[in-house]
This record gives sequence, C-alpha cells and structure tokens, in this order.
Amino acid sequence: MTRPDLVIFDCDGVLVDSETVSNRVLAENLTRHGLPMTLERSMELFVGGTMRGVGEQARQMGADLPADWVDEIYAETYAALREGVDVIAGIPELLDRLDAERIPYAVGSNGSEAKMEITLGQNGLLERFKGAIFSAHTLKTAKPDPDLYLAAAAHFGVDPSRAVVIEDSATGATAAARAGMRCLGYAAHDDGAQLAAAGAELFDSMFAVPLLIGLAEAAE
Repeated sequence: MTRPDLVIFDCDGVLVDSETVSNRVLAENLTRHGLPMTLERSMELFVGGTMRGVGEQARQMGADLPADWVDEIYAETYAALREGVDVIAGIPELLDRLDAERIPYAVGSNGSEAKMEITLGQNGLLERFKGAIFSAHTLKTAKPDPDLYLAAAAHFGVDPSRAVVIEDSATGATAAARAGMRCLGYAAHDDGAQLAAAGAELFDSMFAVPLLIGLAEAAE
C-alpha cells in the first residue's frame, strides 16, 4: 500500500473509548422509557448511527420517548463522558508517527462538535485535530453518506482515492466505500464481520496501522 496523503479517523471507538460509556447511558435510558436494553444489544444496534436515527428506531421497537428525547439523551451522555474516557491504545503514538511522516489527519464523526470537545478535550487530542474536525451536526450530512469524508478530503485538497479512513462501524465503513476511500476497520472487541461486509480491511491494534498504510514498519 502506497502511503496515503490523508488519514481520517472516526472519533468514538477509534480515537477514544467512548462507545461503551455512551451505549451504557443509552441502554439505561431506553430501558427507563419502556424498551428493555442491554449494553451489548445497544452497541449491536446503534453504534455508528445518529442520535435522531437511534430515537426513530427505538420508537419503532416500542420505546415511549418524549418529544425532546434527543436533548435528554445528549445531556445524560455528555455528563457521563465528562467523568472521563480513555484514549484508544496506540493513538498518541500513531499521531506522532503521522506527524513525523508529514501526513495530515482529520476526524470525521456523526457526533457533535460539543461531544468531541468533551471526549477529545480531556486528553490533548482536541488540539491535535484543531482545524480538521468534521461533524455531521455542523455539515448537516451523516454517515453512511460519503459527504462527511469527502469534505475532509476537499479541505486538504486530497483526491479521495489517496485518503485512508479508520472506522469501527459498518456505517462508517460504508461511508468510506461510497467516498472511494480505503477503509481500515478497527475490530478490537468483536470479529469485525459487519465491518468486513462493508468493505473494511480488519485490524485490531492501532500499533499496526503504520505498516498497513505503507510506512516502513509498524510501531513497537
């Protein structure tokens, strides 16, 4: 693989380990609103989606959600995230390597910028992605549509075929495929079957990424 001209990261579950926190809050909230939900089932159903889409799906499944449910779940989720989220192992080292190789990078997320300010702002990552944060809430386009990733490529003047996306959801992998971008599917917690079905190349450690994107060797 020839080295890319741009690396685009998803945020939740790729840069920071926030999916578990968010889905625990979501499962508890939906259970409270009449739809019994476990953490595992929530992650299976909702990872990679928009919160508005989650609400619509939950209502179809029998949840009795109030009209302001999106605001409610965001408030509960943000409160939980402020208590702390871990950086995915290997991400600081990977960003250091990309800096050393002068390969630009960006983050593209279906989450809001306010959420990323919380999750990335508590560990030094927010500053590293300054000026290169692309949110579905701001751009009014969400994965699996490709426009979020295409906007990132256009910002850097990079042909989509020269960008690599790092994702952990089939929704994001589908967006990458539709954008004409290579996708590496981070499958650290399951077999990655959904990612692979969406066209992603599976891996399970961020330390392996340098080798996967054509740099001389993987990080130790």
